Amino acid sequence: MVTAIILAAGSGRRTGLSIPKQFVEVCGKPIIVHTLEKFQHCESVDEIEIVCHKDYLQTMSGLIRQFQLSKVRHLVEGGDTYQGSVIKGIDALEGVCALEDIVSIHFGVSPFVSEEIIEDSIRVAKEKGNGISADPVVLCLAQKDRSDSGHSSIVGADRDSFMGLNSPQSFRYALLRALYDEGKKRGILSTIDPHTTSLMAALGERLYFSKGSSSNIKITTQEDLRLFEGWLLADDSRATGKPEKPSRDKR
Repeated sequence: MVTAIILAAGSGRRTGLSIPKQFVEVCGKPIIVHTLEKFQHCESVDEIEIVCHKDYLQTMSGLIRQFQLSKVRHLVEGGDTYQGSVIKGIDALEGVCALEDIVSIHFGVSPFVSEEIIEDSIRVAKEKGNGISADPVVLCLAQKDRSDSGHSSIVGADRDSFMGLNSPQSFRYALLRALYDEGKKRGILSTIDPHTTSLMAALGERLYFSKGSSSNIKITTQEDLRLFEGWLLADDSRATGKPEKPSRDKR
């Protein structure tokens, strides 16, 4: 069985909006629904768990019914941090997922993801134990000079030696439980970057790359919202052969 954990517990402060960004409507649907529909339509995904902001659990329940998201089987209250939300999502699957089952973690505000990217993450996880969506770094890199407060650099980096890590990130359930059990045991969850891959790196676990895309961005700013709206309108225009007018969603 393959279960997708969709993280939707963030407050979205960086967008400067009055509601969490996952609930902002773009072209008639909240962003979280656009994301969920990708997993709803993915044949490899058997069920979906949503880890949701505690103040929006009722709102989320209504959206599940409204948009007929039939694969959503679990709705869990999120934590105060990324790691806390992931732990709550993992714990809620105890007794539901077998140890060899696959769990795929994805951000609710990353609606640009394609079914092809989801499928490949799951495929690699089934083969290797984990499958992390990744793509080559295309920008030139420079290491910040701490003596100048990070405002300049005298050290470059070979971008061909690096991969940009993204979501979805898929794991065998046994591995995911073991990672967080060990992280809690060592007391490092609050000292590392807020990603499961950061925990893996801290524990010396090998990451296996799956298909990624530079267009699979996480919506963080209002500029990202406009980019997503334009992307949807362009898709709709290609499908219908007619140009669409921008929506007037209130933000």
